[in-house]
Amino acid sequence: MPIKIHAETRRMAQEEFGRVAYDVMKCVFGLHNEMGRFFHEDVYRAGILRRLPAAEKQVQIEVRFLDFRKDYFMDLVVHGGAVFELKAVERLTDRHRSQLMNYLLLAELQHGKLINLRPDLVEHEFVNALLTRDQRTDFAVCDAEWQDLGHRRTEFKDLVTQMLRDWGIGLDLRLYEEALTHFLGGEEQVWRDIETVLDGQVIGHQKVHLADREDAFKFTAIPADGMTRFEDHAQRFLRHTRLRSICWINVTREVVTFKVIRT
Repeated sequence: MPIKIHAETRRMAQEEFGRVAYDVMKCVFGLHNEMGRFFHEDVYRAGILRRLPAAEKQVQIEVRFLDFRKDYFMDLVVHGGAVFELKAVERLTDRHRSQLMNYLLLAELQHGKLINLRPDLVEHEFVNALLTRDQRTDFAVCDAEWQDLGHRRTEFKDLVTQMLRDWGIGLDLRLYEEALTHFLGGEEQVWRDIETVLDGQVIGHQKVHLADREDAFKFTAIPADGMTRFEDHAQRFLRHTRLRSICWINVTREVVTFKVIRT
């Protein structure tokens, strides 16, 4: 199994999730009023667990592909199907929303809620994952500008495609990135400094993910109308490094595009 949940879980209808979320938020508001806003999220989690026996903490999601493995942990899962991610930060960001969406998609659960206990008033918002795993693994591959580039690049593309067919699209791009880094030799070999050049002089260094000595790789999730702009900036980037190309994998709902960008 490419993805394993270390707990009993079930898909929960919106109406039932609403009832569960009401009970959880009632508990959260009570704790926040009683304890204030300055504790760490693990303290608030312990308080919720004490008052909500139907909640499970730190539910493990195990993600595998060939010999790659990564573990995630969902903060709270209530009644087996409602996921709550606790934060104690200045404000919720897209990164927090992406994190919860990643958990929901991996666990094949539909409904979750982000809760931030650091502000004076508790910040909270719903996150819903409507795509099923079958839908997320049903995508076309566009590789017209990846062809005839050598055996290694063909293996590279086939490996990524197989990985996406196993896990599905829509997940945190860092997961795909970590897995490919693993297969290319590990972070020490792949996540490397490269020279940046201006007017023929080295002015600094920047880390990139290297597919090999002269070629970087990059995962994105850019809509079709933004791809030309990305490619333009990628070519400018290449002109100020000693890289030969960027192996670009753009992952969207319906199409995964493989393209080699050169100057």
